[in-house]
This record gives sequence, C-alpha cells and structure tokens, in this order.
Amino acid sequence: MNDIPVLFTLTALIAAAVKAGAPLLFGTLGEILTEKSGSLNLGVEGMMYMGAIAGFACGYYTGSIALTILCAFLSGALGALIYAFLTVTLKADQNVTGLTLTIFGTGICNMFGALINNAAKEAGSIAVLSGHVMKIYADFSNALAIPTGNEISLAGYWDKLISGINPLVVAAVAAAFLLAFFFNRTRTGLNLRAVGENPATADAMGISVPKYRYIAACVGGGLVGLGGLYIIMSVGGKWEYDIISGQGWLAVALVIFSTWNPKKAIWGSFLFGALLRLYLHFKFKSMPGAYEAFLVMLPYVVTILVLIVTSVRQSREHAQPKSCGLNYFREER
Repeated sequence: MNDIPVLFTLTALIAAAVKAGAPLLFGTLGEILTEKSGSLNLGVEGMMYMGAIAGFACGYYTGSIALTILCAFLSGALGALIYAFLTVTLKADQNVTGLTLTIFGTGICNMFGALINNAAKEAGSIAVLSGHVMKIYADFSNALAIPTGNEISLAGYWDKLISGINPLVVAAVAAAFLLAFFFNRTRTGLNLRAVGENPATADAMGISVPKYRYIAACVGGGLVGLGGLYIIMSVGGKWEYDIISGQGWLAVALVIFSTWNPKKAIWGSFLFGALLRLYLHFKFKSMPGAYEAFLVMLPYVVTILVLIVTSVRQSREHAQPKSCGLNYFREER
C-alpha cells in the first residue's frame, strides 16, 4: 500500500507533463516548419504572446470558441508575416528581426493585457475567458474515464492519467504527425525542404523561394500562436503579466533537441513539460525554498545541456537545414 501514493503522484505528474508540454509542442512545430524553409525565426516568444493576447481578448469579449482559436492563430501568423516581410522581401538580418519580434510582442501584449484587466476591474468584473471558450480545455475525463467507486485501483490510475488530455493536446499531437507526413510524403513538403537546404537549386527548378518561406513562416507562426492561447487556458483563462515566461525560448531549444523531427518533438515537449511541473509535485520539507528554486531552474539547465550536446555531436542527418538563417539573394545564384 505504501506504493500507492507514489503511483498516484507519478500518474498526476504525467498528466501535468502532457498539459504543460502541449504549448511547447505547438511552438516547436511552428518553428520546425519555419526553419525547414530556411528561415530562423527567434521571435517564437513574441508570437506566443501575440496568440495569447488575441485569444484572450477575443474569448473575453465574444465568448466564441471558434473565433478565439482563429484569432490566436491569425495573430501568431501576423507576427510571422511581419518577420517574413522584413527578412524575405527586405532581406533584414534574421536573428535581429526575430529578437526584435520577441521584444515587441512581449511588451505590447503585456500592455494590452493590463488594459483589458483594468477595464474589466473598472466595470466591476474580472477579465477571464468565457466558460464556452474554456470548455475546449476541459478534460476528456468524463468521456474516457472508467466508472469506479474505488480510487485505489487501476481504474483510478487511468482516470488520473487521462486527466491531462484535452482537445488542444490531441490537436498538437495530430499536427506533429501531419507535419511529419507533409515533410516526407508530399511533393510540396519535399519542395519546402529543398528551399531550406539549397534555395538556389530549388529556384533553378522553378520553385518559388519567397512563396515557400512566406507560407511556412505564417503557418508556423499560427501554430505558435495556438501555443500562447493554450497557456492562457492553462492558468484559468486570465491574463497574467509575463505569462509566457520563457516558454518560447524552450520551444526554440526543443527544435534542436528534436533534430527538426516533428515526431521527436512530441516526447521532447512532454519531457520538458514534466520538468516545468516537477516543482509542483515534489515538495521537500527540508530547505523547501532552495529545492523549489532548483526545480524551477531545471528546464533551463537542461536546455543549456541540450545545446552543448547537440553542438558537440554534429551530424549531417540531424543538422539544421543548410540555408537556415541565411537570406536568399537571387541575383547571386
């Protein structure tokens, strides 16, 4: 019987890891798609903020689930469109543009979030996503759970485990498999990879490099925006200052960790989700502050280690697209 609390803690951690990993998965998939076309967009954090604030505002004022998801997607795509215009059309430096997008998105979205909260407070209410919008984040427990009156059972463990599954988690995992199929089994996906590996050769074959980079950036930005919306939902549908809190940068690191493979990004994001939630599930009675601080810091320590290991173990098979981060000048072909 002593093992029962441990098992319940483990299943609860797995469920929490799935919830915490889903926004990372959306962000990672969006950046993988962008980088496969040869664009290195470091503005993931900013686009997450844009998706979060657009979804928050739309969900609060309209209460429509469809419009909330659409607004979050389009807002992330708009941020990526700005990036694509500056880097693809105007040939601006990709690293500087991405960092600028992060700073811009973080600042302006925190400002609008505060304005909405203040307006709601003056009206005597609290700005929060409507119940209809939050319904999509609700667990599938009622549909998937095995009816049981005894919590100390396999059925009880199952109920605990599936509590981390919701429609957006399913959508994120499905998007990973669809992207893997797209990259490897479709002509358009192979053309996109060709643009990312050697844009000059792709251009000579009649493939439009700007078109592919624009579309990849915008669709990828939309996926990132959905990650921002998910974070809003995971904290109860309320806007909090600095709500993304570095998760966009974790998504960028996960792109490298998953070696630009959407399927590997699934378990990688859930692993990092577990690291993000460890401090909520394992509390130490002695020196709780020091241990909790270490657990909060752990995901970022692992990120640094991942970057070091991947830099040392350079492999052509697991390397980023050759033209990633480089602007394409057709006249130099």
